[in-house]
Amino acid sequence: MALIENVTPILRVENLEASRGYYIQMLGFSLDWDADGMISVSRDGKSIMLCEGEQGVAGVWLWIGVDDADVFFAEFSARGAQIRNPPQNFSWTYEFEVEDPHVLRVGSEPKSRPADGVFKA
Repeated sequence: MALIENVTPILRVENLEASRGYYIQMLGFSLDWDADGMISVSRDGKSIMLCEGEQGVAGVWLWIGVDDADVFFAEFSARGAQIRNPPQNFSWTYEFEVEDPHVLRVGSEPKSRPADGVFKA
């Protein structure tokens, strides 16, 4: 039986250099490769491809599961990332949102306290 080896999102960006800087400097990703209007960045062995203007659509929402959303929130905030929503507790997750102009939903297991998060579309 054939197996899926990997699923890597390709996000459309308007300015590849600005997005490269944002993902590397603000979000702590590393550059994997750069090839004619497309780059791959990764963190902890998980990659995202960024393509300037040709593939995908603007405004994609991407879920990024992490072991501790508070640690990532503190890191991203300290680096100056654009936080769309601070950490909130839902019944399914504890998450915060970052804009880049896509929405990156970064979350971990829900907290044991009441689920009082308010989802923002």
